[in-house]
Amino acid sequence: VQLQASGGGTVQPGGSLRLSCVASGPPLISYAIGWFRQAPGKEREFLSRINGLGDRVYYSDSVKGRFTSSKDNAKNTAYLEMRDLKPEDTAIYYCAQETRNYGYTEKSYESWGQGTQVTVSS
Repeated sequence: VQLQASGGGTVQPGGSLRLSCVASGPPLISYAIGWFRQAPGKEREFLSRINGLGDRVYYSDSVKGRFTSSKDNAKNTAYLEMRDLKPEDTAIYYCAQETRNYGYTEKSYESWGQGTQVTVSS
């Protein structure tokens, strides 16, 4: 599996962005996708998990109600829609393939890709 996140950029506080995660290799419907982010000087933070079918999503408390994770398995693409962005959302955002069951942690995921930078600033 290869995953590539894109769609980042610079937005003002309160703004919105939609990130895309394009998958190649085995069909996207066959695995769950996790979204993470890493701010400078901080550990990588789990944001959401969406299952293979795309009909079940779990969110961390830090983004619940503001971020929406979805999948278009026909296009082999997962999405993370972010609204009401805050300066503390500034980070590099990653998507990854779930390959193990260690809960909502990095250990459960592989195929990270390069990530996409999101900067929230006025």
